[in-house]
Amino acid sequence: MTLTIRNVEVEGRAGLDVRIADGRIAQIGRRLAACADEIDGRGGALIPGLCDHHIHLFGLAARADSVTLEGVATASRFAARIAAATAAKPAGAWVRVLGYHETMAGELTREALDRLAPRHRLRVQHQTGSLWVLNSLALAALGEGDDPPGLERATGRIWRGDAWLRTRIGAAPPPLRPVGARLARYGVTALTDASVTTDADAAGRLAQAHRAGALPQRLTLMSGGPLDAPPDGAFAVGPVKVLLDDHALIDLDDFAGRIAGARAQGRRVAVHCVTAAELALSLAAFGLAGAGPGDRIEHGGVIPPDAIGELRALGLTVVTQSAFIHERGDRYAAGVAAEDLPDLYRCASLLAAGVPVAGSSDAPYATPDPWLGIAAAVERRSAGGLAIGVGEAVDAATALDLYLDDPAAPGRARRRVAAGEPADLCLLDAPLREVLATPSSERVAATLIAGRPV
Repeated sequence: MTLTIRNVEVEGRAGLDVRIADGRIAQIGRRLAACADEIDGRGGALIPGLCDHHIHLFGLAARADSVTLEGVATASRFAARIAAATAAKPAGAWVRVLGYHETMAGELTREALDRLAPRHRLRVQHQTGSLWVLNSLALAALGEGDDPPGLERATGRIWRGDAWLRTRIGAAPPPLRPVGARLARYGVTALTDASVTTDADAAGRLAQAHRAGALPQRLTLMSGGPLDAPPDGAFAVGPVKVLLDDHALIDLDDFAGRIAGARAQGRRVAVHCVTAAELALSLAAFGLAGAGPGDRIEHGGVIPPDAIGELRALGLTVVTQSAFIHERGDRYAAGVAAEDLPDLYRCASLLAAGVPVAGSSDAPYATPDPWLGIAAAVERRSAGGLAIGVGEAVDAATALDLYLDDPAAPGRARRRVAAGEPADLCLLDAPLREVLATPSSERVAATLIAGRPV
Protein backbone atom coordinates (compact mmCIF):
# COMPACT_ATOMS: atom_id res chain seq x y z
CA MET A 1 0.00 0.00 0.00
CA THR A 2 0.97 3.63 -0.47
CA LEU A 3 0.29 6.05 2.37
CA THR A 4 1.12 9.69 3.06
CA ILE A 5 1.31 11.10 6.57
CA ARG A 6 0.74 14.85 6.35
CA ASN A 7 2.03 17.66 8.56
CA VAL A 8 4.39 15.94 10.95
CA GLU A 9 7.58 16.87 12.75
CA VAL A 10 10.58 14.73 11.74
CA GLU A 11 13.80 15.07 13.71
CA GLY A 12 12.90 18.61 14.77
CA ARG A 13 11.64 19.83 11.39
CA ALA A 14 7.95 20.72 11.42
CA GLY A 15 5.36 20.73 8.62
CA LEU A 16 6.71 17.75 6.67
CA ASP A 17 4.90 15.03 4.74
CA VAL A 18 6.11 11.41 4.75
CA ARG A 19 5.31 9.09 1.83
CA ILE A 20 5.31 5.34 2.54
CA ALA A 21 5.39 2.67 -0.17
CA ASP A 22 5.95 -1.08 0.00
CA GLY A 23 6.56 -0.97 3.73
CA ARG A 24 9.33 1.63 3.61
CA ILE A 25 9.69 5.39 3.79
CA ALA A 26 9.83 6.51 0.17
CA GLN A 27 9.99 10.29 0.47
CA ILE A 28 10.03 13.10 3.04
CA GLY A 29 9.25 16.65 2.01
CA ARG A 30 6.76 19.49 2.00
CA ARG A 31 3.45 19.36 0.17
CA LEU A 32 3.97 15.97 -1.41
CA ALA A 33 1.53 14.97 -4.16
CA ALA A 34 -1.79 13.53 -3.01
CA CYS A 35 -2.36 9.79 -2.79
CA ALA A 36 -5.37 7.61 -2.03
CA ASP A 37 -4.56 6.92 1.63
CA GLU A 38 -3.52 9.75 3.91
CA ILE A 39 -3.22 10.44 7.64
CA ASP A 40 -3.30 13.96 9.07
CA GLY A 41 -0.44 14.16 11.56
CA ARG A 42 -1.72 17.47 12.96
CA GLY A 43 1.79 18.70 13.71
CA GLY A 44 2.75 15.71 15.87
CA ALA A 45 6.21 14.17 15.91
CA LEU A 46 6.83 11.09 13.78
CA ILE A 47 9.50 8.91 15.42
CA PRO A 48 10.73 5.35 14.91
CA GLY A 49 8.50 2.77 16.56
CA LEU A 50 9.70 1.80 20.00
CA CYS A 51 11.46 -1.49 20.70
CA ASP A 52 11.16 -3.41 23.96
CA HIS A 53 14.56 -5.11 24.09
CA HIS A 54 13.65 -7.57 26.89
CA ILE A 55 10.12 -8.89 27.39
CA HIS A 56 8.41 -12.23 28.13
CA LEU A 57 5.40 -12.50 25.85
CA PHE A 58 3.73 -15.65 27.15
CA GLY A 59 4.16 -14.44 30.71
CA LEU A 60 2.59 -11.11 29.84
CA ALA A 61 -0.28 -12.87 28.08
CA ALA A 62 -0.87 -15.18 31.06
CA ARG A 63 -0.98 -12.22 33.43
CA ALA A 64 -4.47 -11.35 32.18
CA ASP A 65 -5.81 -14.53 33.79
CA SER A 66 -3.75 -14.21 36.97
CA VAL A 67 -4.05 -12.58 40.36
CA THR A 68 -1.55 -9.74 40.75
CA LEU A 69 -0.22 -8.34 44.00
CA GLU A 70 0.16 -4.63 43.24
CA GLY A 71 -0.48 -2.60 46.37
CA VAL A 72 -0.06 -5.59 48.71
CA ALA A 73 2.32 -4.79 51.57
CA THR A 74 1.09 -6.89 54.51
CA ALA A 75 0.21 -10.50 55.27
CA SER A 76 -3.44 -9.60 55.82
CA ARG A 77 -3.69 -7.88 52.42
CA PHE A 78 -2.01 -10.88 50.79
CA ALA A 79 -4.49 -13.27 52.44
CA ALA A 80 -7.39 -11.07 51.39
CA ARG A 81 -6.21 -11.05 47.76
CA ILE A 82 -6.03 -14.88 47.78
CA ALA A 83 -9.44 -15.15 49.42
CA ALA A 84 -11.02 -12.95 46.78
CA ALA A 85 -9.43 -14.98 43.98
CA THR A 86 -10.53 -18.35 45.33
CA ALA A 87 -14.05 -17.10 46.01
CA ALA A 88 -14.41 -16.35 42.30
CA LYS A 89 -13.47 -19.89 41.20
CA PRO A 90 -14.97 -23.33 41.85
CA ALA A 91 -13.25 -25.72 44.25
CA GLY A 92 -10.36 -27.55 42.60
CA ALA A 93 -9.66 -24.78 40.07
CA TRP A 94 -6.17 -23.44 39.50
CA VAL A 95 -5.37 -19.99 40.91
CA ARG A 96 -2.22 -18.31 39.57
CA VAL A 97 -0.73 -15.45 41.63
CA LEU A 98 2.08 -13.18 40.43
CA GLY A 99 4.46 -10.70 42.01
CA TYR A 100 5.07 -12.06 45.50
CA HIS A 101 7.86 -10.74 47.72
CA GLU A 102 8.91 -11.80 51.22
CA THR A 103 8.11 -8.36 52.61
CA MET A 104 4.43 -9.17 52.10
CA ALA A 105 4.11 -12.28 54.28
CA GLY A 106 7.55 -13.80 54.82
CA GLU A 107 8.93 -16.99 53.25
CA LEU A 108 6.10 -18.91 51.61
CA THR A 109 5.69 -22.67 52.06
CA ARG A 110 3.24 -25.31 50.94
CA GLU A 111 1.63 -25.39 54.39
CA ALA A 112 1.15 -21.61 54.46
CA LEU A 113 -0.62 -21.73 51.10
CA ASP A 114 -2.76 -24.67 52.26
CA ARG A 115 -4.14 -22.47 55.02
CA LEU A 116 -4.93 -19.68 52.55
CA ALA A 117 -6.47 -21.91 49.86
CA PRO A 118 -7.45 -25.35 51.21
CA ARG A 119 -9.88 -26.11 48.35
CA HIS A 120 -8.06 -24.72 45.30
CA ARG A 121 -4.87 -25.50 43.39
CA LEU A 122 -2.79 -22.45 44.25
CA ARG A 123 0.57 -21.44 42.81
CA VAL A 124 2.34 -18.20 43.66
CA GLN A 125 5.24 -16.77 41.66
CA HIS A 126 7.99 -14.67 43.22
CA GLN A 127 8.42 -11.23 41.69
CA THR A 128 11.80 -12.28 40.24
CA GLY A 129 10.08 -14.97 38.17
CA SER A 130 12.60 -17.56 39.40
CA LEU A 131 10.44 -19.30 42.02
CA TRP A 132 6.96 -20.80 42.27
CA VAL A 133 5.42 -22.00 45.53
CA LEU A 134 2.54 -24.48 45.30
CA ASN A 135 0.04 -25.68 47.85
CA SER A 136 -0.68 -29.38 48.45
CA LEU A 137 -3.57 -29.66 46.00
CA ALA A 138 -1.46 -28.08 43.26
CA LEU A 139 1.45 -30.42 43.95
CA ALA A 140 -0.84 -33.45 43.90
CA ALA A 141 -2.23 -32.38 40.53
CA LEU A 142 1.28 -32.48 39.04
CA GLY A 143 1.63 -36.21 39.71
CA GLU A 144 4.73 -38.10 40.79
CA GLY A 145 8.02 -38.80 39.07
CA ASP A 146 10.28 -36.98 36.61
CA ASP A 147 10.79 -34.15 39.10
CA PRO A 148 13.05 -31.32 37.90
CA PRO A 149 16.14 -30.50 40.01
CA GLY A 150 14.54 -27.33 41.37
CA LEU A 151 11.45 -29.00 42.86
CA GLU A 152 11.22 -29.24 46.65
CA ARG A 153 8.04 -31.20 47.33
CA ALA A 154 8.33 -30.75 51.11
CA THR A 155 8.17 -26.95 50.82
CA GLY A 156 6.18 -26.72 47.58
CA ARG A 157 8.92 -24.66 45.95
CA ILE A 158 9.96 -24.99 42.31
CA TRP A 159 13.01 -23.04 41.14
CA ARG A 160 13.10 -22.19 37.43
CA GLY A 161 10.40 -24.76 36.70
CA ASP A 162 8.14 -22.90 34.26
CA ALA A 163 8.58 -25.27 31.32
CA TRP A 164 8.04 -28.38 33.48
CA LEU A 165 4.99 -26.85 35.13
CA ARG A 166 3.42 -26.08 31.77
CA THR A 167 3.75 -29.69 30.65
CA ARG A 168 2.23 -31.02 33.89
CA ILE A 169 -0.61 -28.51 34.18
CA GLY A 170 -1.52 -28.83 30.52
CA ALA A 171 -3.14 -25.41 30.31
CA ALA A 172 -3.94 -23.94 26.91
CA PRO A 173 -1.52 -21.22 25.78
CA PRO A 174 -2.85 -17.75 26.66
CA PRO A 175 -4.06 -15.58 23.76
CA LEU A 176 -1.42 -13.22 22.38
CA ARG A 177 -3.68 -10.83 20.47
CA PRO A 178 -4.45 -8.64 23.53
CA VAL A 179 -0.71 -8.32 24.16
CA GLY A 180 0.00 -7.27 20.58
CA ALA A 181 -2.80 -4.71 20.64
CA ARG A 182 -1.73 -3.29 23.99
CA LEU A 183 1.89 -2.87 22.93
CA ALA A 184 0.81 -1.30 19.64
CA ARG A 185 -1.13 1.33 21.60
CA TYR A 186 2.15 2.23 23.30
CA GLY A 187 3.88 2.77 19.95
CA VAL A 188 5.91 -0.46 20.18
CA THR A 189 6.82 -1.98 16.81
CA ALA A 190 9.56 -4.48 17.76
CA LEU A 191 10.02 -6.97 20.59
CA THR A 192 12.84 -9.15 21.85
CA ASP A 193 11.48 -12.06 23.86
CA ALA A 194 14.14 -12.93 26.42
CA SER A 195 12.73 -16.24 27.67
CA VAL A 196 15.35 -18.94 28.20
CA THR A 197 12.60 -21.59 27.89
CA THR A 198 11.78 -20.76 24.27
CA ASP A 199 12.02 -23.91 22.17
CA ALA A 200 10.84 -24.81 18.67
CA ASP A 201 7.23 -25.22 19.86
CA ALA A 202 7.07 -21.88 21.69
CA ALA A 203 8.85 -20.14 18.82
CA GLY A 204 6.37 -21.67 16.39
CA ARG A 205 3.40 -20.35 18.37
CA LEU A 206 4.91 -16.85 18.46
CA ALA A 207 5.64 -17.01 14.74
CA GLN A 208 2.07 -18.05 13.99
CA ALA A 209 0.73 -15.21 16.14
CA HIS A 210 2.86 -12.81 14.12
CA ARG A 211 1.69 -14.23 10.79
CA ALA A 212 -1.94 -13.97 11.89
CA GLY A 213 -1.50 -10.34 12.98
CA ALA A 214 -2.10 -11.11 16.65
CA LEU A 215 1.47 -9.99 17.35
CA PRO A 216 2.08 -7.44 14.59
CA GLN A 217 5.41 -6.36 16.09
CA ARG A 218 8.66 -7.59 14.57
CA LEU A 219 9.98 -10.41 16.76
CA THR A 220 13.44 -11.41 17.91
CA LEU A 221 13.62 -14.51 20.10
CA MET A 222 16.28 -15.57 22.58
CA SER A 223 16.51 -19.19 23.70
CA GLY A 224 18.57 -21.41 25.95
CA GLY A 225 19.32 -23.87 23.16
CA PRO A 226 19.50 -24.00 19.37
CA LEU A 227 16.82 -22.14 17.44
CA ASP A 228 16.29 -21.66 13.71
CA ALA A 229 14.63 -18.68 12.08
CA PRO A 230 11.71 -19.53 9.76
CA PRO A 231 12.13 -18.89 6.05
CA ASP A 232 9.41 -16.23 6.04
CA GLY A 233 11.15 -14.12 8.69
CA ALA A 234 8.30 -14.36 11.20
CA PHE A 235 11.00 -13.98 13.83
CA ALA A 236 14.73 -13.39 13.98
CA VAL A 237 16.97 -15.46 16.23
CA GLY A 238 18.60 -13.45 19.01
CA PRO A 239 21.30 -14.27 21.55
CA VAL A 240 21.59 -17.46 23.56
CA LYS A 241 20.23 -16.75 27.04
CA VAL A 242 22.28 -17.77 30.08
CA LEU A 243 20.27 -17.74 33.28
CA LEU A 244 22.14 -17.10 36.54
CA ASP A 245 20.74 -17.55 40.03
CA ASP A 246 22.64 -16.16 43.00
CA HIS A 247 21.76 -19.16 45.16
CA ALA A 248 23.23 -21.67 42.66
CA LEU A 249 25.80 -20.00 40.41
CA ILE A 250 27.23 -22.14 37.62
CA ASP A 251 30.91 -23.03 37.38
CA LEU A 252 33.11 -20.54 35.52
CA ASP A 253 34.33 -23.16 33.03
CA ASP A 254 30.73 -24.27 32.43
CA PHE A 255 29.77 -20.66 31.79
CA ALA A 256 32.66 -20.17 29.35
CA GLY A 257 31.58 -23.39 27.63
CA ARG A 258 28.08 -22.04 27.14
CA ILE A 259 29.52 -18.93 25.53
CA ALA A 260 31.57 -21.13 23.21
CA GLY A 261 28.45 -23.14 22.38
CA ALA A 262 26.63 -19.96 21.42
CA ARG A 263 29.49 -18.97 19.15
CA ALA A 264 29.23 -22.37 17.45
CA GLN A 265 25.63 -21.46 16.60
CA GLY A 266 26.77 -18.09 15.26
CA ARG A 267 25.00 -16.29 18.09
CA ARG A 268 25.81 -13.76 20.78
CA VAL A 269 25.11 -14.27 24.49
CA ALA A 270 22.69 -12.52 26.86
CA VAL A 271 23.16 -13.12 30.58
CA HIS A 272 20.44 -12.72 33.21
CA CYS A 273 22.45 -10.67 35.67
CA VAL A 274 20.74 -8.98 38.62
CA THR A 275 23.18 -9.15 41.56
CA ALA A 276 26.79 -8.06 42.00
CA ALA A 277 27.87 -11.70 42.31
CA GLU A 278 26.17 -12.61 39.04
CA LEU A 279 27.83 -9.64 37.34
CA ALA A 280 31.26 -10.58 38.66
CA LEU A 281 30.87 -14.14 37.34
CA SER A 282 29.61 -12.83 33.99
CA LEU A 283 32.56 -10.50 33.54
CA ALA A 284 34.97 -13.30 34.42
CA ALA A 285 33.30 -15.68 31.95
CA PHE A 286 33.34 -13.18 29.10
CA GLY A 287 36.93 -12.36 29.95
CA LEU A 288 37.81 -16.05 29.67
CA ALA A 289 35.73 -16.95 26.61
CA GLY A 290 35.84 -13.62 24.82
CA ALA A 291 33.14 -10.98 24.31
CA GLY A 292 32.14 -8.57 21.65
CA PRO A 293 29.42 -6.33 20.21
CA GLY A 294 26.06 -7.98 20.62
CA ASP A 295 26.84 -9.73 23.91
CA ARG A 296 24.52 -8.45 26.59
CA ILE A 297 24.05 -8.06 30.32
CA GLU A 298 20.32 -8.32 30.98
CA HIS A 299 19.06 -6.11 33.82
CA GLY A 300 22.35 -4.98 35.39
CA GLY A 301 20.41 -4.70 38.63
CA VAL A 302 23.55 -4.00 40.65
CA ILE A 303 26.64 -2.60 38.92
CA PRO A 304 29.46 -1.55 41.30
CA PRO A 305 31.52 1.43 40.07
CA ASP A 306 34.62 -0.66 39.38
CA ALA A 307 32.66 -2.90 37.00
CA ILE A 308 31.79 -0.08 34.60
CA GLY A 309 35.24 0.00 33.03
CA GLU A 310 35.20 -3.78 32.57
CA LEU A 311 31.84 -3.61 30.80
CA ARG A 312 33.25 -0.99 28.46
CA ALA A 313 36.47 -2.92 27.81
CA LEU A 314 34.55 -6.11 26.99
CA GLY A 315 32.15 -4.30 24.67
CA LEU A 316 29.08 -5.54 26.54
CA THR A 317 25.67 -3.92 26.21
CA VAL A 318 23.52 -3.41 29.32
CA VAL A 319 19.79 -3.88 28.74
CA THR A 320 18.19 -2.14 31.69
CA GLN A 321 14.70 -1.61 33.14
CA SER A 322 14.40 1.83 34.70
CA ALA A 323 10.78 1.16 35.64
CA PHE A 324 11.98 -1.06 38.48
CA ILE A 325 13.25 2.07 40.24
CA HIS A 326 9.69 3.39 40.32
CA GLU A 327 7.86 0.12 40.94
CA ARG A 328 10.24 -1.43 43.50
CA GLY A 329 12.15 1.60 44.71
CA ASP A 330 10.47 1.77 48.11
CA ARG A 331 11.40 -1.84 48.75
CA TYR A 332 14.96 -1.22 47.57
CA ALA A 333 15.28 1.77 49.90
CA ALA A 334 14.17 -0.37 52.84
CA GLY A 335 16.27 -3.44 52.07
CA VAL A 336 19.44 -2.23 50.30
CA ALA A 337 22.34 -0.57 52.10
CA ALA A 338 22.32 3.18 51.49
CA GLU A 339 25.81 3.11 49.99
CA ASP A 340 24.67 0.52 47.41
CA LEU A 341 21.56 2.36 46.18
CA PRO A 342 23.50 4.32 43.52
CA ASP A 343 24.52 0.96 41.97
CA LEU A 344 20.92 -0.01 41.13
CA TYR A 345 19.87 -0.04 37.48
CA ARG A 346 22.53 2.40 36.35
CA CYS A 347 22.05 4.44 33.21
CA ALA A 348 23.81 7.85 33.06
CA SER A 349 27.16 6.60 34.35
CA LEU A 350 27.19 3.72 31.84
CA LEU A 351 26.44 6.04 28.92
CA ALA A 352 29.07 8.51 30.10
CA ALA A 353 31.65 5.71 30.17
CA GLY A 354 30.76 4.58 26.66
CA VAL A 355 28.88 1.43 27.66
CA PRO A 356 25.99 0.75 25.23
CA VAL A 357 22.64 0.83 27.05
CA ALA A 358 19.19 -0.19 25.83
CA GLY A 359 15.78 0.10 27.46
CA SER A 360 13.24 -2.61 28.11
CA SER A 361 10.38 -3.63 30.37
CA ASP A 362 11.02 -7.22 31.54
CA ALA A 363 7.21 -7.47 31.45
CA PRO A 364 5.29 -9.07 33.06
CA TYR A 365 7.68 -8.42 35.97
CA ALA A 366 7.30 -4.68 35.43
CA THR A 367 4.99 -2.51 33.36
CA PRO A 368 5.10 -3.14 29.60
CA ASP A 369 4.50 0.58 28.95
CA PRO A 370 7.84 1.98 27.69
CA TRP A 371 6.73 5.55 28.39
CA LEU A 372 6.59 4.76 32.10
CA GLY A 373 10.12 3.40 31.77
CA ILE A 374 11.17 6.64 30.08
CA ALA A 375 9.64 8.72 32.88
CA ALA A 376 11.36 6.56 35.51
CA ALA A 377 14.75 6.98 33.80
CA VAL A 378 14.30 10.75 34.02
CA GLU A 379 12.85 11.02 37.53
CA ARG A 380 14.61 8.12 39.36
CA ARG A 381 11.92 8.18 42.06
CA SER A 382 10.01 5.36 43.70
CA ALA A 383 6.23 5.16 43.76
CA GLY A 384 6.46 6.59 47.28
CA GLY A 385 8.51 9.56 46.09
CA LEU A 386 11.96 8.43 47.27
CA ALA A 387 14.96 9.43 45.16
CA ILE A 388 16.98 6.36 44.11
CA GLY A 389 20.35 6.91 42.46
CA VAL A 390 19.53 10.36 41.11
CA GLY A 391 23.02 10.55 39.63
CA GLU A 392 21.89 7.92 37.12
CA ALA A 393 19.05 10.09 35.78
CA VAL A 394 19.10 11.03 32.10
CA ASP A 395 17.13 13.60 30.13
CA ALA A 396 13.92 12.52 28.43
CA ALA A 397 15.37 12.53 24.91
CA THR A 398 18.16 10.18 26.01
CA ALA A 399 15.66 7.96 27.80
CA LEU A 400 13.54 7.73 24.64
CA ASP A 401 16.61 6.83 22.58
CA LEU A 402 17.07 3.70 24.74
CA TYR A 403 13.96 2.29 23.02
CA LEU A 404 14.76 3.39 19.46
CA ASP A 405 17.65 1.08 18.61
CA ASP A 406 17.63 -1.73 16.08
CA PRO A 407 16.63 -4.96 17.89
CA ALA A 408 19.68 -6.62 16.34
CA ALA A 409 22.02 -4.03 17.87
CA PRO A 410 20.53 -2.57 21.07
CA GLY A 411 22.52 0.36 22.38
CA ARG A 412 24.53 0.54 19.18
CA ALA A 413 22.29 1.31 16.17
CA ARG A 414 19.72 4.07 16.50
CA ARG A 415 16.89 3.86 13.95
CA ARG A 416 15.77 6.99 12.10
CA VAL A 417 12.83 8.33 10.15
CA ALA A 418 14.55 8.64 6.79
CA ALA A 419 14.00 7.69 3.18
CA GLY A 420 14.69 4.02 2.56
CA GLU A 421 14.12 2.98 6.19
CA PRO A 422 11.39 0.50 7.20
CA ALA A 423 8.11 2.29 7.93
CA ASP A 424 7.89 1.09 11.54
CA LEU A 425 6.69 4.34 13.05
CA CYS A 426 5.10 5.98 16.05
CA LEU A 427 3.05 9.13 15.49
CA LEU A 428 2.69 11.37 18.53
CA ASP A 429 -0.06 13.92 19.12
CA ALA A 430 2.30 16.89 19.55
CA PRO A 431 5.87 17.97 18.79
CA LEU A 432 8.49 15.82 20.48
CA ARG A 433 9.66 18.48 22.91
CA GLU A 434 6.12 18.84 24.28
CA VAL A 435 5.62 15.07 24.60
CA LEU A 436 8.94 14.56 26.38
CA ALA A 437 8.06 17.22 28.94
CA THR A 438 5.55 14.72 30.39
CA PRO A 439 6.18 11.32 28.78
CA SER A 440 3.03 9.23 28.48
CA SER A 441 1.71 6.53 26.17
CA GLU A 442 -1.49 8.58 25.92
CA ARG A 443 0.45 10.85 23.52
CA VAL A 444 0.67 8.04 20.94
CA ALA A 445 -1.73 8.88 18.10
CA ALA A 446 -0.92 6.01 15.72
CA THR A 447 1.47 3.09 15.29
CA LEU A 448 2.55 1.73 11.91
CA ILE A 449 4.47 -1.46 11.14
CA ALA A 450 5.76 -1.95 7.60
CA GLY A 451 3.67 1.07 6.66
CA ARG A 452 0.36 -0.32 7.91
CA PRO A 453 -1.51 1.22 10.84
CA VAL A 454 -1.84 -1.37 13.61
